[in-house]
Amino acid sequence: MTVLDNGTQGASAAPALAFYGKMLTFSRLQFGTDDLSAIEAQLAATLSGKSSNIPVLIDSEVEQDLSALVELLWSWGLQPIGVVTGLLDAQARELRLAIFPADGKRIERILPTKKPATQRQQVTADQPAESSAASSPKDNAATDSTATTETTLADVAAETLVSAEQITSLIYDQMLRSGQSLNHVGGDLILTNSVNSGAEAITDNSLHVYGRAQGRLVAGATGDKDARIFCQVFNPSLVSVAGTYCLRDNLPEHVIDKSVQVRFVEGEGLVFTVMDDV
Repeated sequence: MTVLDNGTQGASAAPALAFYGKMLTFSRLQFGTDDLSAIEAQLAATLSGKSSNIPVLIDSEVEQDLSALVELLWSWGLQPIGVVTGLLDAQARELRLAIFPADGKRIERILPTKKPATQRQQVTADQPAESSAASSPKDNAATDSTATTETTLADVAAETLVSAEQITSLIYDQMLRSGQSLNHVGGDLILTNSVNSGAEAITDNSLHVYGRAQGRLVAGATGDKDARIFCQVFNPSLVSVAGTYCLRDNLPEHVIDKSVQVRFVEGEGLVFTVMDDV
């Protein structure tokens, strides 16, 4: 500490911490049993490896040995960060895990299935993508999930839980309607139709929207600062790249309803470019 001659305290060092907004994306696992053997069997059928390193939120409808469940998830490469408030609150506090509020209305989550890395994916809302003949048994298990089911431990798409080397970009031709969510991991997400208000499109790479882009648009969801968002008609309620986000009220007026590119620049935050002006 430095004391000035006039008795006032000099400038202190940089603050030890600072709070700031950052949007992060993680998967939620819903459990309907406390049988760890059954849970591990489901993980083995769903995951293609133990190196996904995906943060997950535990949502259980039954009592669990939370400590044992956390150890099991870590052994499969998943990273439990907390629980949905309910039966596990007391154990979560003991383990210093976060406790998240329960949802209100659940969002409808669209789950496209995985294909080999040599192919691009193309799915519709009514029919899940089919695996090629060379698919492994684990790939075939993943195709049993439909394109419009809620994210649970039983039916979560393998594509959201496998390493990026095994999956590719996804082309989605249907309109994303209010209440729908499309989440893709491991490549660009390409939407040939519109994203309505109240819907969300999330990818860990770049996001392309060739229709009207409303709703929530998220690229670089796992922290990729090189990810970008490209929109034909830009008017989202929220836009985020690598966790840095901007709400509709704070968007630059000159980019609304224009063809826009959004990217993250270190030290500047989100940069919006009207592509017609490039």
